[in-house]
Amino acid sequence: MPARAAILSADKFVTLGVGREVFAVGVDAVREILDLQPMAALPNAPPFLMGIIDVRGEVVPIISLRCKLGLPPDVPGEHTRILVTEISVEGQVLLLGLMADQVFEVTALDESCMDTPPDIGVRWRSDYIRAIGRRAGQFVIVFDLARLFSSEDLALLAEGAET
Repeated sequence: MPARAAILSADKFVTLGVGREVFAVGVDAVREILDLQPMAALPNAPPFLMGIIDVRGEVVPIISLRCKLGLPPDVPGEHTRILVTEISVEGQVLLLGLMADQVFEVTALDESCMDTPPDIGVRWRSDYIRAIGRRAGQFVIVFDLARLFSSEDLALLAEGAET
């Protein structure tokens, strides 16, 4: 089991809700948080790729975290947000928008309350998860963004961003 200090590289996190679960993304990976906006659909895109948007002249593919995590689709609501993230994968930085049901806050998570993800007993693939923390009596699942997407997913996303 890795040392707790090796589990996390960020000390502050953006917490977000997908379904009834609370997830976290290192604040160092988040460029900005946007309200939901119209997206251009991409033909033959994988189900998790909702479309693309323009963010200050850059094409940003939008990923449905609900779909990527295997949750049933839901109608976006007034609290739906897009986290524009920079994810470093295999030496390349990818700009991705992650659509979440809601964004809660930027917060610190106490490293003494962080655990490595169990291999069994969680709904999500454990390789997506960097750590599991606790905040206000609730579990917070810290994403490993680089592992959330397979290399095949990344190739499709890079192709979509070039469209």
